Amino acid sequence: MKFYLISDNVDTMMGMHLAGIEGVVVHEDHEVREALTKAMDMEDVAVILMTERLVQLCPELVYDLKLNRKQPLIVEIPDRHGSGRAKDSITRYVREAIGVKI
Repeated sequence: MKFYLISDNVDTMMGMHLAGIEGVVVHEDHEVREALTKAMDMEDVAVILMTERLVQLCPELVYDLKLNRKQPLIVEIPDRHGSGRAKDSITRYVREAIGVKI
């Protein structure tokens, strides 16, 4: 089982390629949908890495696949410019989800 990257950035793709991860660089909504559908059908892919910017282009498809398909796992990653999330996004998420302040 292997990883597969769907990125909007050539630098991210090159960095992952150096780590032995194959993938594709796409920019448009229809390209993202096509690449994700193709990657979901690859039998040897266990984890699909997607840059946050691409997930924002088709969130309904990504979240539908996350909820309704067991494999492969879809993981959002920041690109080389960093995460679009606020610094406290994880702690805020935990606090809102279960009511525990950490």
